[in-house]
Amino acid sequence: MTKGAVIHADGGSRGNPGPAGAGAVITCQGETQAEISKFLGHATNNVAEYTSLVLALEKALHLGFEQVHVYMDSELIVKQMTGLYRVKNENLLPLFVKAKKLSSQFASFNISHIRRENNKTADRLANEAMDKGHSIKHAETL
Repeated sequence: MTKGAVIHADGGSRGNPGPAGAGAVITCQGETQAEISKFLGHATNNVAEYTSLVLALEKALHLGFEQVHVYMDSELIVKQMTGLYRVKNENLLPLFVKAKKLSSQFASFNISHIRRENNKTADRLANEAMDKGHSIKHAETL
């Protein structure tokens, strides 16, 4: 039996570019398998979105999933990953290439755009990462 997961991924940046975070949740049959919340330092929103996808795909592979369906509220990332848009930004190209390489390692990979309000857990995890990063930065300056 093949093992399938649902991934909700999101990234954000305060200031764009600014303090950035990536968040993702991986579930299997409604049960949470992993949560990712990572502060990325100073980055753009799109870099944070791609990084959340890359981190989630790496984690899903590590957990042994063979099939994944990714949901993101970034229309740009979804359309680039499905080939509807070209990647014009040279800063995004390495992340796109990495995400494509990771996605090809699954027996089945799908990615879909969803509305932001349907991606609340991943959004919360990305914001928690930005909050943690902000508090770390603040502590370093004291």
